[in-house]
Amino acid sequence: MASPAQPWTLGVAQFAPKKGDVPANLDRIAALCRQAAREDARLLVMPESAVSGYFLEGAAHLHSLSGPELGSMLTARLGELTNPVDLLVGFYEKNEGRPYNSVAYLRLDEGKAELGGVYRKIFLPTYGVFDEARFHAPGNELGLFETRVGKVGCLICEDVWHSIMGSLLALRGAEVIAVPSASPARGFAHEKPGNLLRYERMLKGLADEHGVYAVASMLCGFEGGKGFTGGSFAYGPDGEMLDQAPLHEEALILVPIHPGAIETERRQTPLLEDLKEIWPLIKDWIAAE
Repeated sequence: MASPAQPWTLGVAQFAPKKGDVPANLDRIAALCRQAAREDARLLVMPESAVSGYFLEGAAHLHSLSGPELGSMLTARLGELTNPVDLLVGFYEKNEGRPYNSVAYLRLDEGKAELGGVYRKIFLPTYGVFDEARFHAPGNELGLFETRVGKVGCLICEDVWHSIMGSLLALRGAEVIAVPSASPARGFAHEKPGNLLRYERMLKGLADEHGVYAVASMLCGFEGGKGFTGGSFAYGPDGEMLDQAPLHEEALILVPIHPGAIETERRQTPLLEDLKEIWPLIKDWIAAE
């Protein structure tokens, strides 16, 4: 098993879930986990709402699971793994009221999926084609997981549009920030959908400013006539794109992670250290409002 100081491999998967068919989607997720294990990936990131599909609206609660239920159902499908894998996967999480739009962190080893934590999406878009706040409850805690390869931060889709969220994760020690997303393609004036280009700009800026690896796992396929972008990607701590999956197609990309590169970039451009030093003053500015 890799330690945080050693190079390791990150897997980023994108696929088209069957809308509302949780068992079939978990079968596919388990197969991708086995594939990632064969490729020696230590962490696998999968898209927002991968377990159920995204556009469930009022039916979201019918296809929601608790975190332990998700772990149990995945365990039943996992089978033997050639290597242990940590998994981040999007699902609709059962709640007494509206379900959460969540990402589960699961440790996969010896045929078991052990739940290590859950992050609940904070910013719920309710404009354009989106209506999340009607059907989901917002989270209220940062997404930071102590994985077997170090601290990994998590933001879900619109969360990353608010740049302070990535800054907070970096301040809390995240060296990899994963952004599972389900973003319908829109804006077709360029070679890629405009919204995907926007994600690329946001994550490039996040990686470059804070010296982190920034990765987006994008849903693909169609739901209700809306096509998701695919095009999952990863940036290194120098702000350079490391790899990108094809548009619209199911894919698994493998990205080498070199923790030493994080230290190098932060030493050469110590913006995060500068932010840490001034953070008490920033908090005073906010309190003064």
